[in-house]
Amino acid sequence: MSKKYSNTTSDFLQWNEAMNLIRNLYRDKNYKMSLLIALGCFWGLRISDILALRWNQILNVDEFTIQEKKTGKNRTIRINLQLKKHIADCYKHINPIGNNSPILVSQMGTVYSVQRINVILKEIKAKYKLTIKNFSTHSLRKTFGRQVYNQNSENAELALVKLMELFNHSSVSISKKYLGLRQDELLTTYECLTF
Repeated sequence: MSKKYSNTTSDFLQWNEAMNLIRNLYRDKNYKMSLLIALGCFWGLRISDILALRWNQILNVDEFTIQEKKTGKNRTIRINLQLKKHIADCYKHINPIGNNSPILVSQMGTVYSVQRINVILKEIKAKYKLTIKNFSTHSLRKTFGRQVYNQNSENAELALVKLMELFNHSSVSISKKYLGLRQDELLTTYECLTF
């Protein structure tokens, strides 16, 4: 956990590493964390919005709409077929008390806290030898953003506009900074120089 009033950073997972982690957690019967990481990476939601989700919102549906806690704005999420199958598979193994129950309930019967999930993610980082430096709940949102950007890099400005809208950022420059693109662009300047 971070010290009060300190700045913390989170990094993004490389997409292949994130997908391998989801598969490995599932294989190791850690269905809740496999589901959490999948939802975070595929939807780019803040952890507070993921923790508020209930099974009946995401199970066997093609899309759903939530009101984001931080912004108060509505956001519609479309569920791709692979993720839809993963949600259903995790649901069968988790076997919740009902479809209206929250998706991430601890063994004590309460929804996980953000702090507890961050502790679990640090344990996962060590156990699975992840290359990410700062791994936290916010890393999942950044992983989503970086993948959307990378998949649309032939039209980087359009990708940034899409992400600005999805993340409810006020400008493209904020989205660039958020994804760490500004720093990457500046550092590649040094690589362009020749001797």
